[in-house]
Amino acid sequence: MKFVDEATIRVEAGKGGNGASSFLRLKFEPLGGPDGGDGGDGGSVFLKADESINTLVDYRYIRTYKAENGEKGGSRNCTGKSGQDFPLTMILKRGVDYILYL
Repeated sequence: MKFVDEATIRVEAGKGGNGASSFLRLKFEPLGGPDGGDGGDGGSVFLKADESINTLVDYRYIRTYKAENGEKGGSRNCTGKSGQDFPLTMILKRGVDYILYL
């Protein structure tokens, strides 16, 4: 196994889902009003230290990591499903040099 202590990777958080636009229409309610649900939250990416890892060789071959997107909302105030978080495991006592926000 090759020892790698430096890696450049691209990380993206998930996007939030779209909200739904719908109106409540009932036979005996003349002013029903809106009842569209919110979109789900996008997943987050966070760093997690792990004692069992001693090299960054996994990040040498897979360079793009992305959390799940949130799903769209539905009618009747149904909120969309949130995206799953994505933990990145890192070497213990190894810092991140810089983060570039795009």
